[in-house]
Amino acid sequence: MTPDHLAATFRDACAAELAALKVGNVHRFSPGHGMEVAHFEVAYRAAAPFIAANGRRVGARIEAAVQASLTATGLNTNLGILLLCAPLAAAAERGGPLRDSLRQVLARFDDGDAAATFRAIAAASPGGLGRHDEHDVTAPARIGLIEAMALAAERDRIAWQYVSGFADIFELGLPRLASLAGAETEAGAEAVHLAYLAAFPDSHIARKFSLALAREVQREAQKVAAEVDFTASAETRHKPLLAFDAALKRRGINPGTTADLTVATLFAAALSS
Repeated sequence: MTPDHLAATFRDACAAELAALKVGNVHRFSPGHGMEVAHFEVAYRAAAPFIAANGRRVGARIEAAVQASLTATGLNTNLGILLLCAPLAAAAERGGPLRDSLRQVLARFDDGDAAATFRAIAAASPGGLGRHDEHDVTAPARIGLIEAMALAAERDRIAWQYVSGFADIFELGLPRLASLAGAETEAGAEAVHLAYLAAFPDSHIARKFSLALAREVQREAQKVAAEVDFTASAETRHKPLLAFDAALKRRGINPGTTADLTVATLFAAALSS
């Protein structure tokens, strides 16, 4: 896959996620949390060439993409997306089955990957991602990237992907997307997003508010998921989704980790096709 194709695939995944009605997040049907779709569009366009930089280490991709996004928007709109998509892009460059190649990428991180990724996280200042009394990923690297992510994995679902080989993507997100292969494109993204939100507490909500609230939102998502037929028309499936979306935004609740996982799932699906 050429860098141009890889960058276009990344942009398409980000655009598809913004086109879907992802409850509680920013999307084309509703802004939220002081942000609009345009902020995310500017960020992913700025980041794409660095995510797709052929031959560059994963840490270098993440750091350059984060810096480009921050320069373009002045906001941390996409740190989680970049942390997830940079290893997937590097895996796609290796060729072969994506999950096998990703395992090889994750196994070959070096001190430079850790240092660059830690600097990127510190620059984005994501409000607690990976903080730990002994080893804090917002501080200069003193341990490896996988070790640092392991320390954060219990409370951060993006860190968990690094430790588990992106298990949620391959074992939950991609199968859910495949189950709706005949449905509308945005319906697949909406179903994946709600599947993640119903499967485990969103770690962004847990960090910003509390684990108890994240679990409450998870239970609410389970109820909504049982009501929505994602093979139905947009008008039919959007009615309960819009109501849930509005309820979350009234409370200032942003399931950001769930949105990041959704982008990564759409990216992985395109890379695997």
